[in-house]
Amino acid sequence: MKRLLFSLCGLLFAFAFVQSKAHALTFTVLPITQKTEQWSVEVSAAKDEKGYAAPKERKYNVYSLEVKNIGKEAAMVDVQLYRNDPDSITRFSLFGCPDECVKQKEDAKTLAESLNESSPLRFNHFMLADQASELEVVIIWTQKGQEGRHLKQTFKFTEDGVN
Repeated sequence: MKRLLFSLCGLLFAFAFVQSKAHALTFTVLPITQKTEQWSVEVSAAKDEKGYAAPKERKYNVYSLEVKNIGKEAAMVDVQLYRNDPDSITRFSLFGCPDECVKQKEDAKTLAESLNESSPLRFNHFMLADQASELEVVIIWTQKGQEGRHLKQTFKFTEDGVN
């Protein structure tokens, strides 16, 4: 009897462990918005446009993301998107650095000016691997008048909406 009970508990534990490892990120309700005093970040469904990748079952989904500055004016802004991998503690960037990384500082100033003028930053169509269970948006910026001090906010989106 004890052996049967022990085996049953072991099977339940193994089943629960396998289920938790196989959990993919699929947003059930879109759009999802997170706000702070400085930023508004919204994840929504990507529009089905010709020429862009369509979702592939068990491979990846496609989404869009919008970042708005709703706080003080920024001098420089950098926005980075990451996903996790269930088999690693490393975060994977969704976008690589283009050949023009030297211009990154100029681009950060231009982006800040655009966001200060109420023009949001939009990623209209990006792929997110099904194996990911979390999307992380990192915003690093400096405020006008305080350019020497970098500020950072991290927004995490999970299947349940936010984390």
